[in-house]
Amino acid sequence: MNGGLVRLREIIDHITASERKVAEFILNDPAKMIGLSVAQLSQLSGGSQAAIIRLCKSMGLKGYQELMLKVAGDLQQGGEETQGYQEIRPHDSIDTIIQSVSNNNIQSIRDTLKILDVATVTEAIDAMCRAERVFFYGLGASNLIAQDAQHKFLRINKTSFSFTDPHLQLTSAVMLTKGDVAVAISYSGETDQVIGALQTAKESGATTISITKYGNSTLSTIADIPLFTCSTENEIRSGATSSRITQLNVIDILYLGVASRSYEHSVTYLEKSREVIKQLG
Repeated sequence: MNGGLVRLREIIDHITASERKVAEFILNDPAKMIGLSVAQLSQLSGGSQAAIIRLCKSMGLKGYQELMLKVAGDLQQGGEETQGYQEIRPHDSIDTIIQSVSNNNIQSIRDTLKILDVATVTEAIDAMCRAERVFFYGLGASNLIAQDAQHKFLRINKTSFSFTDPHLQLTSAVMLTKGDVAVAISYSGETDQVIGALQTAKESGATTISITKYGNSTLSTIADIPLFTCSTENEIRSGATSSRITQLNVIDILYLGVASRSYEHSVTYLEKSREVIKQLG
């Protein structure tokens, strides 16, 4: 059990001032909070006891004990196993850029693993296994993830769709039924067109899954099954970089989870698709 520090870092800009006092105290010296009662942490951090309980809820945890266990787990693994996210600076050498980009991508995947809930991922895979059709929705960089997902699932004979046109996304969402699954992908979780498609899919009776950054967002609130990723984007990036890597990683987890449930079936169709593609040279 770990991931307490990642969760705190991801939500710190979206919580109340009193909650932030507690979060900053823990992040600055995580070892100091281990073994403290709620009252003791309140006194040392300057945040109220009620704020500590609210902070745990903001993190999606059952209570203070779970927060302490997750932070303790991080410490046992050597903190956050991180060199920290590295900013790209003006006139960096190519070697520095190679190292920085690669380290940031690796760190994003490590952080995402700490917040992915196994039970929720299992629920998503179960829903996709049962689905007659799977629709992937995303805009911009997230649409590239949706197209990649469609490509993967089609190759194991799971009927799948993705659309670049947001109007088509919305139109298709109206046509969904109880036997379908809609997967909405948005790093912010606040992309209006994707929110509209998922909300419509849910109203149509489909099971809905979201893939967003960790924390409360409109998209994750709508979804029946919210999945979360972690990454840090900075000002110089005109498009998603490490966030794209974490989204692809989650899609791969879902794809292989579905494929493994019907391994022989999946392998048969993978071989068929591989052969026909090979004929194209």
